[in-house]
Amino acid sequence: MADTAAAPVPLYPRRRLLGAASGGATSIRRGGRADVASSRPYQPGDHLRAIDWKASARLSSASGRDQFIVRERFNEETPAVVIVADRRPAMALYPPDLPWLHKHTALREVARVLVASALNHRALLAYLDFAAHPGGQAGTPFWQPPRAHASVWREGLADQLERFLEADFDAPEDNVTLALEFLGTVQRAVPTGSFVFVISDFITPPGQELWARAVVRGWDIVPVIVQDPTWEQSFPQIDGLLVSLGNPNGDDRRHVRLSASEVEERRDLNETRLQTLRHEFLRLGLDPILIGAAEPDRVHTVLLGWAQARLAAGRGVR
Repeated sequence: MADTAAAPVPLYPRRRLLGAASGGATSIRRGGRADVASSRPYQPGDHLRAIDWKASARLSSASGRDQFIVRERFNEETPAVVIVADRRPAMALYPPDLPWLHKHTALREVARVLVASALNHRALLAYLDFAAHPGGQAGTPFWQPPRAHASVWREGLADQLERFLEADFDAPEDNVTLALEFLGTVQRAVPTGSFVFVISDFITPPGQELWARAVVRGWDIVPVIVQDPTWEQSFPQIDGLLVSLGNPNGDDRRHVRLSASEVEERRDLNETRLQTLRHEFLRLGLDPILIGAAEPDRVHTVLLGWAQARLAAGRGVR
């Protein structure tokens, strides 16, 4: 990470947060020490401290027999910021010596801002990817569950996340799909209302059903689309030029000369793909973020603009 800490952005939830780090908001889960949710008759196993003695006395007096009323309270719950990083080989494009988007750098800068924002909101922080980390292998989940930075991330959130992001970009092509499926298996660890930022180019996005399931779980899903404006969001006018094409792994490289019609076809394909991707996210009620630059100031500006637009549209709750 950079030596200086990234500036945070406000995290406005799409709906009223059902929990807060300070206990200032309430959760839909019952059983804690915050505001009273409701009352009900005593059942064997209820703690004596949950009994509302005054209400029980009134009910017993009115009925002529001992009856006890138990207070159910909303549970205090700390929201989380979950960072899901796509670490496919394609997310390592492009090399620093080329004048295009360095996608791996953009991913890191987005993560830096999200870490700073989680700290600013006193939120728990979680991290997930499917790259090969020490002691693990590519294709298996590297999962750091939601935890408070003060008690677990002792070496500093930015430094810790830096080590996570030093892993190779060797995750399988379907790692974002795997990530959404995995989060469903650890649903109880991610509180309702938590932010789940999925950072990927989404060249091959997961199916709509997986996104819909994540939304139903009550998480605030935010797709962060990292695409190069020249080669992925569109396509340059390179007809007649001899260009080198290859896959992200660096092999199977070949030289081709595209015609004007082939260039136009690729441009239409890329632009339509991005338009369709954003439309499908919006149809699910998600508001994606499009990142096309890796410079810290520009990444921060885009994320801040997303937060302000969410609030202005009435979708964000202070």
